[in-house]
Amino acid sequence: MSAATPLRATEPPHDCPLCPRLVGFRESLRQGYPDWWNAPVPAFGDPDAWLAVVGLAPGKHGANRTGRPFTGDYAGALLYDTLAKFGLSEGVFDARPDDGLELRGVMLVNAVRCLPPENKPTPEEIRTCRPFLEAPIAALPRVRVFVALGQIAHQSAVKALGGKLPKAKFGHLAEHRMPDGRILVDSYHCSRYNQNTGRLTQPMFEAVFERALQLRDAVAA
Repeated sequence: MSAATPLRATEPPHDCPLCPRLVGFRESLRQGYPDWWNAPVPAFGDPDAWLAVVGLAPGKHGANRTGRPFTGDYAGALLYDTLAKFGLSEGVFDARPDDGLELRGVMLVNAVRCLPPENKPTPEEIRTCRPFLEAPIAALPRVRVFVALGQIAHQSAVKALGGKLPKAKFGHLAEHRMPDGRILVDSYHCSRYNQNTGRLTQPMFEAVFERALQLRDAVAA
């Protein structure tokens, strides 16, 4: 299995050795599920993007299995349906990395590239992986708007963009202007838990991307 990436020079190696706990988890999954991706998950999207969506980390049965962000698990359905609704994708999302889906104006990248046990990376793992968030950001000069899915993604994005966390508190639909003028919009993560508990509804999630489009148009005006 392989995963295509538009930002190959910014990606961690397939056998990235930097986080021992994540390496051990990866190796155990390679033994149990040898046909899965089981490696750092690369960014996916449009290299000419104006919007970057920052997620938390690969899901075990989603991106860690398929090699494409938000592909193959519950969270991805809402994300990709929302991108399609706002004209930010072409093709049909079929939860497979070979479904032919293409993003338009959007890049997806995770704050942590490897699957963490119980979907909970440690603070050290988040810090260690931050260069692999900073690198794609630097490689996407046209991105002016960022959407952070959840608090960990928010914190990593703020730091990667040179902001200060005390001045940028996480909150759904909260907006934060970074030192270089780019804008970060927060969203609750589109996880199964948040959707099932009603913490995040479809209209709430769509409002985030509607606002991102408004910000894009305001910058272009």
